[in-house]
Amino acid sequence: YMLPLGNIIRNHSVNFHCYADDTQLYLSIKPDEINHQNKIQDCLKDLKTWMTLNFLMLNTTKTEVIVLGPKNLRNKLSKDKLTMDGINLASSETVRNLGVIFDQDLSFNAHIKSISRTAFFHLRNIAKIRHILPQNDAEKLIHAFVTSRLDYCNSLLSGCTKKSVKSQLQLIQNAAARVLTRVRKRDHITPVLAALHWLPIEHRISFKILLLAYKALNGQAPSYLKELIIPYCPTRALRSKNAGLLVVPRVSKSTMGARAFSYQAPHLWNQLPVCVRAADTLSVFKSALKTFLFDKAYS
Repeated sequence: YMLPLGNIIRNHSVNFHCYADDTQLYLSIKPDEINHQNKIQDCLKDLKTWMTLNFLMLNTTKTEVIVLGPKNLRNKLSKDKLTMDGINLASSETVRNLGVIFDQDLSFNAHIKSISRTAFFHLRNIAKIRHILPQNDAEKLIHAFVTSRLDYCNSLLSGCTKKSVKSQLQLIQNAAARVLTRVRKRDHITPVLAALHWLPIEHRISFKILLLAYKALNGQAPSYLKELIIPYCPTRALRSKNAGLLVVPRVSKSTMGARAFSYQAPHLWNQLPVCVRAADTLSVFKSALKTFLFDKAYS
């Protein structure tokens, strides 16, 4: 029912993503390119017209706008606001995208804080009944209410500051391990995590990115991910020709380029042993990858 929206958006040369009834328009622009903002404005008008003809309502109060980029450039751009039905659509500092909170700097600090609040809330509740639960059941509860939140869309956190990942998310996992094993707060947590066979947060993020890379290379991921990674083909006969390496693009590490999937995926992929990269099936790859990352984390 919502598919015709795509044709309207394409007519305005605007990029978009759709998930059920959640439609997102996005453009890459410079502060002085006012015509791009007009393009979005005209697209919104046509969307509004189509929805009215099809007895649908475009809810202005639920329509959000976010400008991503350096603060000095955002300030120049935010002077010209989009309007809908005569109402200004002011730029929001954060928006929720399929459960992930995006901020204007793409630091994901707001998202990490949200995970932390929710995870510790559930951990406190589990701790209250831990004494009557067998360890297997307690572990299931922790994975259902805590680990699932730590792992959800965690590939977006690649390249985030160590303060965000290690000082906040890793604390959640450490607290979960203490609740489960009932060790004292002063006891060293690394042997406990190793005994539980839990990968640290930093390596769980790498696991997710490498899993997406394997799926993309083997036709098990969306085409837009496959287009972001390029197999390495040397110009002359080298031993690396059949090593299954990927091209690592040149990026400016002082900007967001080093956090992109197009950089992180080949960068991490090329560090894997050949036996892991050459896995025949997805299940074999996941098993070999976890073993490799586990040894890297705890050896």
